[in-house]
Formats: sequence, C-alpha cells, structure tokens
Amino acid sequence: MARFLLVHGSCHGAWCWRDLIPALQARGLGALAIDLPAHGEDETPASEATLEGYAESILDAIVAPVTLVGHSAAGYPITLAAERAPEKIARLIYLCAYVPAPGLSMIDMRRAGPSQPLKGAVIADPDRIAYSVDPARGPALFYDDCAAEAVAYAMPRLCPEPILPQSTALPPLTRWQGIERHYILCEGDRVIPPDYQATMSAGFRADQVTTLPTGHSPFFAAPDLLAERLAEIAGGNSGLSAADAPG
Repeated sequence: MARFLLVHGSCHGAWCWRDLIPALQARGLGALAIDLPAHGEDETPASEATLEGYAESILDAIVAPVTLVGHSAAGYPITLAAERAPEKIARLIYLCAYVPAPGLSMIDMRRAGPSQPLKGAVIADPDRIAYSVDPARGPALFYDDCAAEAVAYAMPRLCPEPILPQSTALPPLTRWQGIERHYILCEGDRVIPPDYQATMSAGFRADQVTTLPTGHSPFFAAPDLLAERLAEIAGGNSGLSAADAPG
C-alpha cells in the first residue's frame, strides 16, 4: 500500500490535510501529516525553528521509504530531507511548492517571482522572528475556491511563520538528484503565480509535471481530485514511523 508523508506550508500545520487523508484512505492509501517545528501542535518556539530542524522532523517520521509531499514553502525542507537521507524517500511531490534554486533562500525565490501577491498580506512581528497573514486578506489568497466551512476552519488555525527557515538557502545538493520527483501545478493559485510554478518545474520531466484546476489549497478545494492525482503518481510501497498514522 502506497504511503504518503504530508508536509504543510507557511503558517499551516498537519490540520490542513484534514480532508485529503480520508480521501487517500478511501483509495486504500495511507498517509501521515506532521507539524513542522513551531507549527500546529508543536511547541517549539518560533525563535528556535530552523530549516535543518524542519528536515530532521520530516526524517524522524519515516521508517521506510515514503512518497513525500510538500506544499508551498515545504518545497525547501522536503528537498533538504531528501538530500540528508535519500534512501528514505521513494519520490518527492511538490504541490504548488517552491523548488529550491542554488544559493537562494525561499524568501529570495519569492521576491524573484514575476509578481508579488503576498506584498502587504504578510506582516512581520516587531522582533522579526516571525510573520503572520493578514486575516483580512488570507481567505482570498489561500482559500479563494474553498468552501466557506473550510475557510472558517482554516483561518483561526493559521500560526505565525518563523522567518529564519525561509531566509536560509540550502547547502549544495549532491545526493537528492536521483530521487523520482513530480510537480503538481495549481492553475488558479493566487499565492505562487502559476507561471512561476511552471518556471520552477521546468527542469522536471514533462510527464512528471501535471496540473490541477484549483487555487493554492487543493487539499480543501478538491481533496478527491488531489487524492486521485497522488494515487496516480505514487505506485510503490512505503512506510511511516508514527504509531497513530491513519490507515
């Protein structure tokens, strides 16, 4: 049975995969969603969060090769995890995610994009340790095509996003290139412009780049469609470490 490890993006947590996990289970596929440090129910202070710590938390959740899915900002930590322990990763799936570029942090990449939809929508704390999403703009950016119930569920759960991990460039990558990798481009994304997603995935094989007709949060907007796409991509077996992993 194919198994997935699901890694959330900025300001989110394991909670954002609420609808996708049962959709995967309905297809006979198991999945585990984790909270990165300082997100969701994880109690790490934002001031102690690091990109290396994110990668370590991902690898700690794996006991046998998984299909590793990273949403949005999670493109960075899933890539670093694959570099640190490629033997633990059956394949990488970037879900409207940043694909790291040499020498650039995620914040560098965001600023290099063709447009800046998050300008003014994220507000740094006075101490510059974390930033938060403006609640007045969050729904239209992150959840524009999601049901009202999902928006009401998600918005109060958004947490401050530690800045240091996103301002850290990856070290030279030498071990992860051999891992099978896929990109799912979201055609209506208002957070990461779809044309920028196309640019970031240009180095992928053509048959490993697919699209979804959704905004930035397909796990809420179209969980069944996303589950079907993940099932199509991942045909192998893998394993997860958490005893409470669903499925």
